[in-house]
Amino acid sequence: MSFQQGLSGLAAASKNLDVIGNNVSNAATVGFKQSQAQFADVFASSLLGGGGVQIGIGTQVAAVAQQFTQGNISVSNNPLDVAVNGSGFFRMSDNGSVVYSRNGQFHLDKTGFVVNASGQRLTGYQADASGALITAAPVELQISSSDLLPRASSNVNALVNLDSRAGILAAAGFNLADPSTYSSSTSVSVFDSLGNAHTLSSYFVKTAANTWEVFTANDGVQIGAGSSGTLNFQPDGTIDTALTALPFALSSAVTTGANPLAFNLNFSGTTQFGSGFGVNALSQDGYASGRLSGFAIGKDGVIQGRYSNGQSNTLGQVVLANFSNPSALQPLGNTAWAESPDSGAPLVGAPGTGSLGALQSGATEDANVDLTAELVNMITAQRVYQANAQSIKTQDAVLQTLVNLK
Repeated sequence: MSFQQGLSGLAAASKNLDVIGNNVSNAATVGFKQSQAQFADVFASSLLGGGGVQIGIGTQVAAVAQQFTQGNISVSNNPLDVAVNGSGFFRMSDNGSVVYSRNGQFHLDKTGFVVNASGQRLTGYQADASGALITAAPVELQISSSDLLPRASSNVNALVNLDSRAGILAAAGFNLADPSTYSSSTSVSVFDSLGNAHTLSSYFVKTAANTWEVFTANDGVQIGAGSSGTLNFQPDGTIDTALTALPFALSSAVTTGANPLAFNLNFSGTTQFGSGFGVNALSQDGYASGRLSGFAIGKDGVIQGRYSNGQSNTLGQVVLANFSNPSALQPLGNTAWAESPDSGAPLVGAPGTGSLGALQSGATEDANVDLTAELVNMITAQRVYQANAQSIKTQDAVLQTLVNLK
């Protein structure tokens, strides 16, 4: 009598229960991927080849296969929580050793590195001071809390409508302190190289039917001895580009920052219609320094910092890695895996490119464990265990019968 089949069945059913139990115990683990026990039958070798009557000697665990299917995505309140929607793994640095994970629960450590609960650092492309990504190779991502450097204004764009019904005035009589010497005016803040704000004012004086002289002042001091430029209009109210040289190049002395403050003043698109003066758009490209007030991670992995001066700047980009055979990755625990010879080399890139999935900020990926299916599998495994135990019991009863023969 052989007990081999029943014993191997007990061992296989026990291993299956271990796998199911591990899946169930990690049903609430973020980024966990369930496993499945796969079995194969066992045959003894026959020298004489009697394969037609050969009986198997049981079963064995052929593999414990990981199932890298997509888990549900749950919203969280942490902006550094990130979920991968699609294929790919976060590339983590564990004291210089690279591991891979689907757990996107991150936070900042005391030095500004993006880390998980195990202290592993998230890797990606770091950005320089100007916000340009350095994509030569992934590095440990560090969020810089340094102030955003100020930027001096170099271009001012104004889109206004000048009232064609305004009276004609003498350009020589312009006096910025006397409103009767100009038809209309507007102002905008500009910044020097230290981020100090200055008030740039533009005054419009109609000197002919379709001609306007533009005078400018910085912080109440007129720029230049005369007008800064002339706007000529066609009969339909649009700027006559053949007679108007835009933009106006201006230079103004300031007591702080770069001296003088030089910039271009552009009135492209300005009109002269029979309606009241109006400012349709007014913008400039300078800003003061700013402190980091928050940041967000886009679906492409780009980390955008928000600053107290209303500006934003790129701080870095999260990268993902994928494998030709992710099921062959070596489990390390803490929802991390390592590259193995059978998994293939990692394919690293930005989220949303190639076969890599997109990121969702402020969310986490749940375990892909189906509790209902696992409970049913547990019942099945229990029945298999009982059946194999019964097989051994029956073999024992038959053997006892033989022993009792007289």
